[in-house]
Amino acid sequence: MPMREECKNYESRTYRNGETVRKCNLDLAPDAPWRCPDPCKGYGPRLADVNWAHGSLVAPPTPPEPPGIDDGSAAAVLDEAEEIINSIGPDVLAQVQADQAKQGFWKRMFGRKST
Repeated sequence: MPMREECKNYESRTYRNGETVRKCNLDLAPDAPWRCPDPCKGYGPRLADVNWAHGSLVAPPTPPEPPGIDDGSAAAVLDEAEEIINSIGPDVLAQVQADQAKQGFWKRMFGRKST
């Protein structure tokens, strides 16, 4: 089933460079932005924008499906990438906490934010 743009958990965001992100906020669509699971346990109709007229800033159409969606290989690649990110998460958190502990309370609260 294609992504359900009328679902309250569907989100689409277009950036200044023209790139568009389409996703399920509940992370229930492993083949996003091309497909939602059928049936989806998180599906609910969007109620806030019923009968709204959308202007020219509506996101561009969804790109064509890449090869590998039907056989599950795309989902396998995404699962592997998620495992890599999750494996470094505790290290990154420990590093951030160590950096914050070095700064001291007043520096963290009122110091300049670096960009």
